[in-house]
Amino acid sequence: MSKTASAVLAFVVLILFSIPMSAQFGGLLPSGNVYAGVSYGQLTDVINKQSYRGWNGSVEVLPLSRFPHIGLVFDASGFYRTGVTQYNLVGGPRLSVNLGKWRPFLHGMGGIRHVNSNGFIYSPATFDIGGGADYKLFFKNFSWRLQGDFMHSHYASANQNDYRASTGIVWRF
Repeated sequence: MSKTASAVLAFVVLILFSIPMSAQFGGLLPSGNVYAGVSYGQLTDVINKQSYRGWNGSVEVLPLSRFPHIGLVFDASGFYRTGVTQYNLVGGPRLSVNLGKWRPFLHGMGGIRHVNSNGFIYSPATFDIGGGADYKLFFKNFSWRLQGDFMHSHYASANQNDYRASTGIVWRF
């Protein structure tokens, strides 16, 4: 496992294990949600646009109790194809609204992309603009998410405009 994959996995595990501890702090930690799902992407490997499969996960905190529709989200994803691995780590604000069982949202994030293409490694800055919707399930505090994103980066005198669709389970705390 590469160092980047290990770092992303350690980050996700740390977040997941720290959430149950929020009950021990008497509500001092903000409310929010954790998302884990599968992802499909149309990604550009410098020149070629190819399809990739992978995973996507995020942690959103709602730090302002007066503004429950504004959150801060940290998103990580990994995509894989023979000879190519790509990891994205981005963060930024998310706006959402509750409409019955639906919770649509929009976000704009920035961060870094790490690509290993047949031993050639590059790590450009990336911007992610997207949105989606959560649908409340009958299980307490669980929702199902559908999400779509446009990711933009620039490397080797070329713009990389990529698309990502993901779906998975959301746990609200």
